[in-house]
This record gives sequence, structure tokens and C-alpha cells, in this order.
Amino acid sequence: MADGRALIKRRAGLRLWLPGLWLGFLVLAALAAPVIAPHDPLEQDLFLGRMPPFWQSGAEPGYWLGTDSLGRDVLSRLLYAARLALVVALIAGALTCLLGGSLGLIAGYYRGWPDLVISRLIDIWMAFPPVLFSILLIAVLGPGLMSIIIAIVVIDWTRFARVIRAEAMSQSAMDYVASAQVVGRRRFGIMLAEILPNVLPTIVVLLTLEMGIAVIVEAILSFVNLSISTDDPTWGSMISEGRISIHQAWWVLVFPLITLFLTVLSFSQLGEGLKDYFDPVLR
Repeated sequence: MADGRALIKRRAGLRLWLPGLWLGFLVLAALAAPVIAPHDPLEQDLFLGRMPPFWQSGAEPGYWLGTDSLGRDVLSRLLYAARLALVVALIAGALTCLLGGSLGLIAGYYRGWPDLVISRLIDIWMAFPPVLFSILLIAVLGPGLMSIIIAIVVIDWTRFARVIRAEAMSQSAMDYVASAQVVGRRRFGIMLAEILPNVLPTIVVLLTLEMGIAVIVEAILSFVNLSISTDDPTWGSMISEGRISIHQAWWVLVFPLITLFLTVLSFSQLGEGLKDYFDPVLR
């Protein structure tokens, strides 16, 4: 039993450190993009179109990961695209957590008509296909950073609400909640001071996973040209362009695809690592 717990702890440590290293590197690279990017991500030079990465013959000095069909530097575009992806992940994840977590906490603790209304709203919301719903929202709101964030929040708040509702119900049946009620504390105060701290680990795990989902949603929307301006670099738009020229310039597709994969995987594994770390049995 002890060996099993030690194994799970080591696995949780790897799931925390390895994704954390990649995400930390990505954040630093995105913040320093104006300084470390070798070129302007929007600068075009048709004479340098589809130049290969530095290790292949025919590479152009200074273009480390090659260029796309318009002669734009792939590395610079990757760095600037990371800034947008991380902004969307952070803001959309935080707002989704705030909305869904609050509604789930209220429904799970207060029960009665608040739970009935919120639960029915969750059921109705989840009847819509999320990808089609997001495309519809962007079509109505128009492309832009705020439109993407609003679409993600409107779609994914149910994920938080369902899980936090169940967790709040479980916590509200504990003895410490009954003790707080006996001494005459108000229900709202009990929810904030007693229930919320005990569901906070679950909220942190869900937030981490949601940030990865937000990155995917932004990439999907930019892939179909429903993200920000088509001139601004995004991983999805780079993948869309690279898909067309895969046989002539594989690097235009492969590098943003790898970066997107590693980022989403890191958020997912970080969430799993936090889940193991906060496991009350292991603690």
C-alpha cells in the first residue's frame, strides 16, 4: 500500500514538473516575444517564401524554423501566436471558472429552487453541440479576442457548474457544516468560509483543464478564420495554411501543430497532477 502511494506521488510530481516546465518556458517566450523574435511576424518577403529550417539545405540565415508561403518567419509567428493563446487560456479559463463555479456552489449548497433552475439551465445548455455553438456565437458577435473569450465562457461554464455542484452537495453533508449551522452562522457565510475552501482543489484542477480546452477552441476558430484578424498569427491559422502546403513546406504545419499539442497536453497533465496532489488519501 505504501509503495503504491509512493508511486502515485512520484507520478503526480512528474505530471506537475514536466508540464510546468513547458508552460513556464512558453509563458517566458511569449512575454519576451518582442525581444527574442528574430523578425516581424507580419513582415512578408515573397523572395523568401517556403524557406526550410536551418538544418536543411537551402535555408536562409536568421530564419531558424523556415518561412511560410509569404516569406514570413515561422518562429516569430509561433512566439506571437503563443501570446494570444495564453491570454485566451487565462482570461477565458478564469471567467468560466468564476461563472460556472459560482452557480455550481449555489446549486449544490442551497438546493431547492436554485438547484432546480441551475440544473435545468445546465441540461438545456448541454443540448447544443459546443463547436457549432461557438461558431454560431462568433458569427453573431463578429471575430475578435473578446468574442472568442465570450464564446468559450458561454459554452464551457456548464463543465464547472456540474462538477462543483456535486462536490458542494458532498461537502454540505459533512459534520463541520452541521456544526457551523448549530452555532448560528448564516448560510452564505458557511458557503464561503466552509464549503468553498474544501472544493477549491477541485476548482483549481478544473481551471487547469479548462485552460487547455480554451487553447483548443481558439485554435479551431482560427483554423476556420473565425478568430482575430487573419493577418495576426495564431496557431490555428498557421496549421490551416500549412495544411495546404504540406508537400512543399512541411515545417509550416508541423511546428505549430507540435506547439499546440504540447501546450494542450501540458495543461491536461498539469490538471491530472494537481488532482493526484490534492488527493485526500495521499495527503
